[in-house]
Amino acid sequence: MIRQSVPDRLLHSAKNRGILAWIICAALIGFYVLLYYYGTFDGLLTGLLGLQRADNPKLYDVLYSKWTFYGLLYTVGITLGGAYMIYKYRHNKYQIVRTSVVIFVQFFFAFSLPSLLKFFGNPDYYFSYLWPLKIDYFYPQNIVYQPMPFVIYSFVAALVAMPILTLLYGKRWYCSWVCGCGGLANTFGEPWRHLSIKSAWAWRFEKFSIHTVLVFAVLTTMFVFMRSFVPKESPLADVGFQLQSAYGLIVVSVLSGVLGTGLYPIGGTRVWCRFFCPMAALLGMIQKLGRFRISVKRDMCISCGMCSKYCEMGIDVRAYAQANRSFTRASCVGCGMCAEVCPRGVLRLENKLRRDPQELSLESFITERWKEGSSSIGEVR
Repeated sequence: MIRQSVPDRLLHSAKNRGILAWIICAALIGFYVLLYYYGTFDGLLTGLLGLQRADNPKLYDVLYSKWTFYGLLYTVGITLGGAYMIYKYRHNKYQIVRTSVVIFVQFFFAFSLPSLLKFFGNPDYYFSYLWPLKIDYFYPQNIVYQPMPFVIYSFVAALVAMPILTLLYGKRWYCSWVCGCGGLANTFGEPWRHLSIKSAWAWRFEKFSIHTVLVFAVLTTMFVFMRSFVPKESPLADVGFQLQSAYGLIVVSVLSGVLGTGLYPIGGTRVWCRFFCPMAALLGMIQKLGRFRISVKRDMCISCGMCSKYCEMGIDVRAYAQANRSFTRASCVGCGMCAEVCPRGVLRLENKLRRDPQELSLESFITERWKEGSSSIGEVR
């Protein structure tokens, strides 16, 4: 019997839902509860630096906010985790370039630039977040408050550039290259990517939950927008206010923050992206119509299961590889890890204009498996 050293046992416990993983989970959830619902971290940076408002009012106002502290912590997490990713996958050019872009986007567009804007007296603006993920960019009060170039960018990026880029390259251009949520998942969260739930019930819940949140986001945007054109005493105005408050509490704070990141050590790194993100739901629907797919080399799969194990979105990639079927899944974020861990190079991420006529959709794939009398149909998701 091979005995593990203490560090090895601790590492295994942290990465495989052991007691240490539950402790880390509790700590992350506790941190987000304090962050969202209390002023615990306000003034932390100014206190550590010994900065007084009289010294530099502009800098003090930027650094005093708990969101500046969180942004700094978030950026450090992505940078350090990204450095680990680049070293770990230094043989894979795709992972090196992708991770480098994630680090740059977070450092510049999601942290430095918004902080500089705030320092010079402008509203802070996060260029890497789009509607419906950043739902308040379409709220009338923010449209009036933001400079016109930012407003134009919000609408053009979300309604024009985003659909076109997704049709051309799949949702990976955003979910795995730009988005801070996916950036943290693929860097800081790397040790827990294999913990994504692979069961059929999780897949069914995913289809229901993520599209429900998307509908919630669309309705909230519509009612909040209409609220600006009716009297404050109108029932419509009250509905808009209630939806805005509920969305902020349930989706923005609880699902994306407290649970989305807090559950990394237990449920894997894409709990938010997979089950609740409205942006992921919208991109996924567009992706099904576009060029992106994962192609499978015929008769090469040895059924090792590594691709399915390390799929952070819980897709049973092995079932497609075993059936020699290239595929496009709405939930796939194109991280490329299934291709990375495959020992025989069976899988490949592609942007292909013309599809193989034999390529099956998920529904027809399932039907075909039933015709073949396969006992593993429950595993095909």
